[in-house]
Amino acid sequence: MKGCQRLSRDAWICLALVASMQCLSMLDRNILAILNPRIKADLHIGDAEMGLLYGTVFALFYAVFSLPLGRLADGWRRGWLLAICIALWSLATALAGFASGFALLAVSRLGVGIGEAAGQPAGTSLVFDYFPKHRRGLALAVMAALLAAGLGLSSVLGGMAADGWDHAFAGHAAPLGLKGWQFAFVLAALPGVPLALLLLLMREPVRGLSDGIVSRVDPAPFRASLDVLIAVLPLGVWWTLARRGAGRGAIVRNPLALIAIVVAMVGIAHLCAWLSPRPPLHLLGLTIDPHALQWTIVGIGGYVVVNFLQSLRLADAPTHAVIMGSPALWLCLIVGSLQTTINYGVMGFTPAFLMKTWHLSAGDVGVKFGLLSAVIGMIGPMLSGPLSDFFAARAGAGGRVGLVVLALGLSPFVAMAVYTAPDPTAFYLRFTLYSVILTMWLPPLYAVLYEQVLPRMRGQTAALYILLMTILGLGIGPYWVGMVADRLHGNLGLAILSVNALAPVIVVLLLVLWRRAERDAAAALGRAQAAGEPV
Repeated sequence: MKGCQRLSRDAWICLALVASMQCLSMLDRNILAILNPRIKADLHIGDAEMGLLYGTVFALFYAVFSLPLGRLADGWRRGWLLAICIALWSLATALAGFASGFALLAVSRLGVGIGEAAGQPAGTSLVFDYFPKHRRGLALAVMAALLAAGLGLSSVLGGMAADGWDHAFAGHAAPLGLKGWQFAFVLAALPGVPLALLLLLMREPVRGLSDGIVSRVDPAPFRASLDVLIAVLPLGVWWTLARRGAGRGAIVRNPLALIAIVVAMVGIAHLCAWLSPRPPLHLLGLTIDPHALQWTIVGIGGYVVVNFLQSLRLADAPTHAVIMGSPALWLCLIVGSLQTTINYGVMGFTPAFLMKTWHLSAGDVGVKFGLLSAVIGMIGPMLSGPLSDFFAARAGAGGRVGLVVLALGLSPFVAMAVYTAPDPTAFYLRFTLYSVILTMWLPPLYAVLYEQVLPRMRGQTAALYILLMTILGLGIGPYWVGMVADRLHGNLGLAILSVNALAPVIVVLLLVLWRRAERDAAAALGRAQAAGEPV
């Protein structure tokens, strides 16, 4: 009994630290949005450059580095990995506070993207090794709630810190010559220091003990992580395939896949340019077509997925067999990525919708919408997490999926009421319900996803999900809404609603998942053993 109490205490400490990490990562990632107008005015850069900083630069490095860091999370001490990565992204966030031009801001966003790439793989893996299956919905609810809190607090902290600093030093020199937006970046970076120290001291649990499948000690996690990084990069993948003795068929399929991706991206870019013609971007002396840039990034993400799966088959056959042999896992990945496309599209343009529709100030929207997003966004996961545990105890994984179907089936209808509200008061009242529903899917779907693989495979599974979710969600969601708004001559409300066209596809995929989730999870161990897993 004493051992159980000690484990329970360690579990809650782990959850508190990982959830705090999630909150801080979202705060540091999103604070750029509320500081956007000040940065543009001070550094004389345009919306195109700000879009690259907020989306493209961050998303590309965040997505690509999640794969090698996810592999490292599957073999090394996860608390130490998180501590190092928090220190890195906090330093990068503080670096933005001393930026005097686009280049240093880009370096800062690059560093934040790389540092945060380990957060979900290592954090989820840690929590699952402390919490048994019947309590994971609650644990994931806390993590999702703190993500929502970080998103909302980024607007509140960024706006208040920048306004307060500029007001306090109006008319005379500020310390270190910092402007309000620069001070906000420095302030946002500070909590990372004590959090990193606490994670260094956290006890590492036995990997797989809570599932009854204790993993072997990884003899060379850093070498394996470096191999993954090399293998997912262009040219590096061909060297990896040749070095590992891949057959001629595998080597030929890779460039064929690349050609298919290039052709598809060129076609989609031309289609989007026809639907919504945009002026070229002028960046660092180059003239760039915005649609070409958009779909180049998406194409790179698709090619990285191909490279990762090809190299995984050679480097870790059991993990490849489990991932590729589970339709339920891929349904979870696709559903989560498509729904994230909706979420990013909605949240990326809602503040602009409020300001444009009712002529509200940025400060008013930042505080009200930021606080609402933080508080209400925590309620959905905290409701659905325990509820999904309750349903799972009675109907297995299908019980969790049923809750996701209910939430995501209702959300488009609530969205219609929200974005046709007659005034700000009605909007905020309706958005309260919408925000709860729109965040309920996270804990149950994540619980189903990570139960489709063995414990030692959760870091790489999380990394694969991050790659797909980032490229589709952050990469396409805001772009979709912006393109439709341009096509509709600035009608942001209708443009935001348009992204809900994905909802029927999501519901159909969830109904298929409902039937497969339990069966595919039960078969994971057998697939791994058949591929050589020594369990």
